[in-house]
Amino acid sequence: MSQKIIEEIVREAGKILLSAHLQREDIHKKTGPANFVTDYDLRIQTFLIEKLSEVCPSAVFFGEEDTEGNKHGVGEGITFFIDPIDGTTNFLFDYRNSCVSVGMADHGLMTAGWVFDPYADRMYSAVRGEGAFLNGRRLLIEDRSIDDGIVAFGCARYNDGGAARMAAIVEKLFLSSLAIRNGGSAAIDLCRIAGGNNAGYIELLLQPYDYAAASVIIEEAGGLITQPDGTPVTLNRPCPVIAGTKTAYQEILRIYAEIEKGMGQEC
Repeated sequence: MSQKIIEEIVREAGKILLSAHLQREDIHKKTGPANFVTDYDLRIQTFLIEKLSEVCPSAVFFGEEDTEGNKHGVGEGITFFIDPIDGTTNFLFDYRNSCVSVGMADHGLMTAGWVFDPYADRMYSAVRGEGAFLNGRRLLIEDRSIDDGIVAFGCARYNDGGAARMAAIVEKLFLSSLAIRNGGSAAIDLCRIAGGNNAGYIELLLQPYDYAAASVIIEEAGGLITQPDGTPVTLNRPCPVIAGTKTAYQEILRIYAEIEKGMGQEC
């Protein structure tokens, strides 16, 4: 299977996003507060499935907008994890900080990922064992602690069950780091770890298509990404995610554990 062809398909999908002219009638409400889908999400996902099926006819698809993979889980062969527009709320308000994310798993193991930010023309890519790249430039993470870097976090409005816990974590990160950021696109913020822009990232609930591609990119660049208990991120259901440089990752794990302990004592 040609990785270059897949990268070109993801780039073409990004061009659809970049050329979008969103109208009110293109926006549709999903389940949960502040949770939306647009006709462009559906158009891009359909495009990706059609083109990737030509490359790999037997592939299973796990997408943000319901696919067969969402119902039956990761396939025994190739599974593509598709987020057609990661950062839909940003897209609604022309924030120009959204991306197309495609991850590829083989028999349940992530093997490759592509995250394309068409607004900045940044293509993050990685193939397991072959390194991570940004527009063809090899990415190698320089280890740094959170007190010497930026820490990003995610907190989707429709995942508000852990709001108090997340607020406490963000306060601690704010006091422990150079700065904190919430970019509104988990895939971009995770890839910024590989690119050296962010030291770390945390979100208490993400779907596999949000982080599948970025997980390979981070690991191939020399970073770490797991759940807060240190177990691997899941590919068949949502989970909390902590990622970062080797040092920042451990520091965020400790902060998470401290907050969890404190919240438990309050109960």
